[in-house]
Amino acid sequence: MDTYSVRDVERVLRLPQSTIRGLIKAGFVDPARGARREYRFSFQDLIVLRAARALIDANVSKRKINRALKDLRQHLPETLPLSGLSISAVGDRVVVRDGKAHWQVDDGQYLLGLDVTIEGGVLRVIERNEERSEEPAASTATNVDEDWFSKAIELEQSDPKAALAAYERAVKADQTDASAWINWGRLLHERGNTKEAERVYRRALEQSEPDALLHFNFGVLLEDLERVQDALEAYQHAIEEDPALADGHYNLARLYEALGKEQHAIRHLGQYRRLIAVPR
Repeated sequence: MDTYSVRDVERVLRLPQSTIRGLIKAGFVDPARGARREYRFSFQDLIVLRAARALIDANVSKRKINRALKDLRQHLPETLPLSGLSISAVGDRVVVRDGKAHWQVDDGQYLLGLDVTIEGGVLRVIERNEERSEEPAASTATNVDEDWFSKAIELEQSDPKAALAAYERAVKADQTDASAWINWGRLLHERGNTKEAERVYRRALEQSEPDALLHFNFGVLLEDLERVQDALEAYQHAIEEDPALADGHYNLARLYEALGKEQHAIRHLGQYRRLIAVPR
Protein backbone atom coordinates (compact mmCIF):
# COMPACT_ATOMS: atom_id res chain seq x y z
CA MET A 1 0.00 0.00 0.00
CA ASP A 2 1.36 3.44 -0.95
CA THR A 3 2.23 5.81 1.87
CA TYR A 4 2.87 9.53 1.84
CA SER A 5 5.36 11.78 3.64
CA VAL A 6 4.54 15.08 5.35
CA ARG A 7 5.86 16.83 2.24
CA ASP A 8 3.48 14.78 0.06
CA VAL A 9 0.54 15.67 2.30
CA GLU A 10 1.54 19.33 2.22
CA ARG A 11 1.68 19.29 -1.58
CA VAL A 12 -1.47 17.25 -2.24
CA LEU A 13 -3.71 18.85 0.38
CA ARG A 14 -2.15 22.33 0.28
CA LEU A 15 -1.91 22.37 4.07
CA PRO A 16 1.10 23.79 5.93
CA GLN A 17 3.13 21.40 8.07
CA SER A 18 2.06 23.22 11.22
CA THR A 19 -1.60 22.51 10.39
CA ILE A 20 -0.87 18.86 9.58
CA ARG A 21 0.91 18.39 12.90
CA GLY A 22 -1.91 20.19 14.70
CA LEU A 23 -4.48 17.80 13.23
CA ILE A 24 -2.33 14.84 14.29
CA LYS A 25 -1.98 16.27 17.79
CA ALA A 26 -5.76 16.74 17.95
CA GLY A 27 -6.12 13.00 17.34
CA PHE A 28 -7.88 13.17 13.98
CA VAL A 29 -5.29 10.87 12.37
CA ASP A 30 -2.67 8.45 13.68
CA PRO A 31 -0.07 8.07 10.92
CA ALA A 32 2.47 5.27 10.90
CA ARG A 33 6.19 5.86 11.38
CA GLY A 34 8.87 5.16 8.79
CA ALA A 35 12.37 3.74 9.22
CA ARG A 36 13.64 7.11 10.47
CA ARG A 37 10.58 7.64 12.68
CA GLU A 38 9.15 10.09 10.16
CA TYR A 39 5.39 10.23 9.65
CA ARG A 40 4.00 8.05 6.84
CA PHE A 41 0.36 8.65 5.86
CA SER A 42 -2.01 6.25 4.17
CA PHE A 43 -4.43 7.27 1.46
CA GLN A 44 -7.18 7.18 4.08
CA ASP A 45 -5.15 9.47 6.36
CA LEU A 46 -4.93 12.09 3.63
CA ILE A 47 -8.66 12.13 3.07
CA VAL A 48 -9.40 12.28 6.81
CA LEU A 49 -6.94 15.17 7.23
CA ARG A 50 -8.54 17.16 4.44
CA ALA A 51 -12.03 16.46 5.71
CA ALA A 52 -11.06 17.43 9.26
CA ARG A 53 -9.65 20.76 8.10
CA ALA A 54 -12.76 21.54 6.04
CA LEU A 55 -15.08 20.74 8.95
CA ILE A 56 -12.98 22.81 11.35
CA ASP A 57 -13.15 25.74 8.93
CA ALA A 58 -16.94 25.29 8.88
CA ASN A 59 -16.98 25.69 12.70
CA VAL A 60 -18.27 22.18 13.32
CA SER A 61 -17.78 21.04 16.93
CA LYS A 62 -14.97 18.58 17.66
CA ARG A 63 -17.50 16.01 18.86
CA LYS A 64 -19.34 16.13 15.53
CA ILE A 65 -16.08 16.15 13.58
CA ASN A 66 -14.90 13.01 15.38
CA ARG A 67 -18.21 11.31 14.64
CA ALA A 68 -18.08 12.35 10.98
CA LEU A 69 -14.48 11.19 10.58
CA LYS A 70 -15.26 7.85 12.20
CA ASP A 71 -18.04 7.42 9.65
CA LEU A 72 -15.68 8.48 6.87
CA ARG A 73 -13.01 5.93 7.83
CA GLN A 74 -15.59 3.15 7.79
CA HIS A 75 -16.58 3.94 4.21
CA LEU A 76 -13.16 4.61 2.68
CA PRO A 77 -11.61 1.78 0.64
CA GLU A 78 -8.02 0.76 1.39
CA THR A 79 -6.86 2.05 -2.00
CA LEU A 80 -8.27 4.63 -4.36
CA PRO A 81 -10.33 3.09 -7.19
CA LEU A 82 -9.47 4.07 -10.77
CA SER A 83 -12.71 6.01 -11.04
CA GLY A 84 -11.77 8.10 -8.02
CA LEU A 85 -14.03 9.03 -5.14
CA SER A 86 -16.60 11.70 -4.40
CA ILE A 87 -16.81 12.57 -0.70
CA SER A 88 -19.44 14.83 0.82
CA ALA A 89 -20.45 15.85 4.33
CA VAL A 90 -23.66 17.32 5.64
CA GLY A 91 -23.47 18.04 9.36
CA ASP A 92 -21.90 14.94 10.89
CA ARG A 93 -22.99 12.62 8.07
CA VAL A 94 -20.41 11.67 5.44
CA VAL A 95 -21.19 10.09 2.08
CA VAL A 96 -18.51 8.34 -0.01
CA ARG A 97 -19.37 7.50 -3.60
CA ASP A 98 -17.68 6.32 -6.75
CA GLY A 99 -16.01 9.27 -8.44
CA LYS A 100 -18.44 9.14 -11.35
CA ALA A 101 -21.36 9.99 -9.03
CA HIS A 102 -21.42 13.45 -7.45
CA TRP A 103 -23.36 14.27 -4.31
CA GLN A 104 -25.57 17.32 -4.51
CA VAL A 105 -26.94 19.16 -1.47
CA ASP A 106 -29.39 22.05 -1.86
CA ASP A 107 -30.52 22.73 1.69
CA GLY A 108 -27.73 25.09 2.73
CA GLN A 109 -26.10 22.54 5.05
CA TYR A 110 -23.34 21.58 2.61
CA LEU A 111 -19.96 21.51 4.37
CA LEU A 112 -17.61 19.39 2.33
CA GLY A 113 -17.28 18.13 -1.22
CA LEU A 114 -14.02 16.45 -2.26
CA ASP A 115 -13.11 14.88 -5.56
CA VAL A 116 -10.23 12.41 -5.17
CA THR A 117 -8.52 11.15 -8.32
CA ILE A 118 -5.26 9.75 -9.64
CA GLU A 119 -3.89 11.75 -12.57
CA GLY A 120 -0.66 10.62 -14.19
CA GLY A 121 0.09 8.48 -11.15
CA VAL A 122 -0.30 11.48 -8.82
CA LEU A 123 -2.99 11.69 -6.15
CA ARG A 124 -5.15 14.82 -6.38
CA VAL A 125 -7.66 16.04 -3.80
CA ILE A 126 -9.86 18.91 -4.98
CA GLU A 127 -12.66 20.63 -3.08
CA ARG A 128 -15.49 21.16 -5.55
CA ASN A 129 -16.38 24.64 -4.36
CA GLU A 130 -12.80 25.92 -4.64
CA GLU A 131 -12.24 28.46 -7.38
CA ARG A 132 -9.07 27.80 -9.37
CA SER A 133 -7.08 30.40 -11.24
CA GLU A 134 -3.55 30.73 -12.54
CA GLU A 135 -2.96 33.97 -10.64
CA PRO A 136 -3.80 34.40 -6.95
CA ALA A 137 -6.97 36.26 -6.11
CA ALA A 138 -6.47 39.75 -4.74
CA SER A 139 -9.67 40.27 -2.75
CA THR A 140 -8.06 40.27 0.70
CA ALA A 141 -4.61 40.03 2.20
CA THR A 142 -5.47 36.65 3.72
CA ASN A 143 -6.59 35.21 0.38
CA VAL A 144 -3.46 36.49 -1.31
CA ASP A 145 -1.33 34.85 1.35
CA GLU A 146 -3.14 31.51 1.08
CA ASP A 147 -3.00 31.51 -2.73
CA TRP A 148 0.70 32.33 -2.93
CA PHE A 149 1.41 29.69 -0.30
CA SER A 150 -0.57 27.07 -2.24
CA LYS A 151 1.10 28.08 -5.48
CA ALA A 152 4.54 27.78 -3.86
CA ILE A 153 3.81 24.23 -2.67
CA GLU A 154 2.68 23.22 -6.16
CA LEU A 155 5.83 24.73 -7.71
CA GLU A 156 8.37 23.13 -5.38
CA GLN A 157 8.95 20.05 -7.53
CA SER A 158 8.75 21.63 -10.96
CA ASP A 159 10.23 25.11 -10.40
CA PRO A 160 11.93 25.59 -7.01
CA LYS A 161 13.09 29.13 -7.85
CA ALA A 162 9.53 30.19 -8.59
CA ALA A 163 8.41 28.44 -5.39
CA LEU A 164 10.91 30.49 -3.37
CA ALA A 165 9.56 33.69 -4.94
CA ALA A 166 5.99 32.61 -4.16
CA TYR A 167 6.84 31.92 -0.51
CA GLU A 168 8.38 35.39 -0.30
CA ARG A 169 5.14 36.86 -1.68
CA ALA A 170 3.14 34.90 0.88
CA VAL A 171 5.34 36.23 3.68
CA LYS A 172 4.90 39.80 2.47
CA ALA A 173 1.13 39.32 2.56
CA ASP A 174 1.18 38.15 6.19
CA GLN A 175 4.44 38.32 8.12
CA THR A 176 2.88 36.80 11.24
CA ASP A 177 2.00 33.44 9.63
CA ALA A 178 4.82 30.99 10.32
CA SER A 179 3.88 28.46 7.61
CA ALA A 180 5.31 30.34 4.64
CA TRP A 181 8.42 31.30 6.59
CA ILE A 182 9.00 27.66 7.52
CA ASN A 183 8.67 26.38 3.96
CA TRP A 184 10.73 29.24 2.54
CA GLY A 185 13.60 28.48 4.93
CA ARG A 186 13.33 24.73 4.40
CA LEU A 187 13.46 25.00 0.63
CA LEU A 188 16.48 27.32 0.80
CA HIS A 189 18.17 24.83 3.13
CA GLU A 190 17.40 21.89 0.83
CA ARG A 191 18.91 23.80 -2.10
CA GLY A 192 22.12 24.40 -0.17
CA ASN A 193 21.58 28.12 0.43
CA THR A 194 22.20 27.86 4.15
CA LYS A 195 23.16 31.50 4.66
CA GLU A 196 19.91 32.77 3.19
CA ALA A 197 17.94 30.05 5.01
CA GLU A 198 19.34 31.23 8.32
CA ARG A 199 18.43 34.82 7.48
CA VAL A 200 14.85 33.76 6.68
CA TYR A 201 14.50 31.74 9.89
CA ARG A 202 15.82 34.58 12.02
CA ARG A 203 13.40 37.03 10.40
CA ALA A 204 10.59 34.54 11.01
CA LEU A 205 11.46 34.24 14.69
CA GLU A 206 11.23 38.01 15.01
CA GLN A 207 8.06 38.58 12.99
CA SER A 208 5.86 35.49 12.96
CA GLU A 209 3.71 33.84 15.58
CA PRO A 210 5.57 31.36 17.85
CA ASP A 211 5.79 27.97 16.16
CA ALA A 212 7.46 24.73 17.29
CA LEU A 213 8.20 23.57 13.74
CA LEU A 214 9.94 26.87 12.97
CA HIS A 215 12.33 26.38 15.89
CA PHE A 216 12.79 22.71 14.96
CA ASN A 217 13.67 23.41 11.33
CA PHE A 218 16.04 26.15 12.43
CA GLY A 219 17.70 23.60 14.72
CA VAL A 220 18.18 21.19 11.79
CA LEU A 221 19.85 23.97 9.80
CA LEU A 222 22.13 24.89 12.71
CA GLU A 223 23.10 21.24 13.10
CA ASP A 224 24.09 21.09 9.44
CA LEU A 225 26.20 24.20 10.04
CA GLU A 226 27.86 22.29 12.93
CA ARG A 227 26.68 24.85 15.49
CA VAL A 228 25.65 22.28 18.05
CA GLN A 229 24.98 24.57 20.99
CA ASP A 230 22.78 26.84 18.87
CA ALA A 231 20.95 23.77 17.56
CA LEU A 232 20.33 22.54 21.10
CA GLU A 233 18.85 25.91 21.99
CA ALA A 234 16.58 25.85 18.93
CA TYR A 235 15.33 22.33 19.68
CA GLN A 236 14.72 23.34 23.29
CA HIS A 237 12.60 26.26 22.12
CA ALA A 238 10.72 23.85 19.84
CA ILE A 239 9.68 21.52 22.66
CA GLU A 240 8.82 24.49 24.86
CA GLU A 241 6.31 25.54 22.19
CA ASP A 242 5.11 21.96 21.74
CA PRO A 243 6.15 19.49 24.45
CA ALA A 244 4.62 16.68 22.36
CA LEU A 245 7.00 17.29 19.43
CA ALA A 246 8.62 13.85 19.46
CA ASP A 247 11.23 14.67 16.83
CA GLY A 248 12.45 17.57 18.94
CA HIS A 249 13.07 15.28 21.92
CA TYR A 250 14.78 12.74 19.66
CA ASN A 251 17.20 15.29 18.23
CA LEU A 252 17.96 16.65 21.70
CA ALA A 253 18.67 13.12 22.92
CA ARG A 254 20.97 12.46 19.98
CA LEU A 255 22.95 15.69 20.45
CA TYR A 256 23.23 15.32 24.21
CA GLU A 257 24.50 11.77 23.75
CA ALA A 258 27.15 13.01 21.30
CA LEU A 259 28.19 15.62 23.88
CA GLY A 260 28.50 12.97 26.59
CA LYS A 261 25.56 14.30 28.62
CA GLU A 262 23.98 10.93 29.26
CA GLN A 263 21.34 12.03 31.79
CA HIS A 264 19.97 14.68 29.44
CA ALA A 265 20.03 12.21 26.56
CA ILE A 266 18.18 9.52 28.55
CA ARG A 267 15.51 11.98 29.67
CA HIS A 268 14.71 13.18 26.16
CA LEU A 269 14.95 9.70 24.65
CA GLY A 270 12.49 8.46 27.24
CA GLN A 271 10.11 11.30 26.43
CA TYR A 272 10.47 10.56 22.72
CA ARG A 273 9.59 6.89 23.26
CA ARG A 274 6.57 7.78 25.36
CA LEU A 275 5.31 10.16 22.68
CA ILE A 276 5.61 7.71 19.81
CA ALA A 277 4.17 4.79 21.73
CA VAL A 278 0.83 3.87 20.20
CA PRO A 279 -1.57 1.72 22.24
CA ARG A 280 -2.54 -1.42 20.33
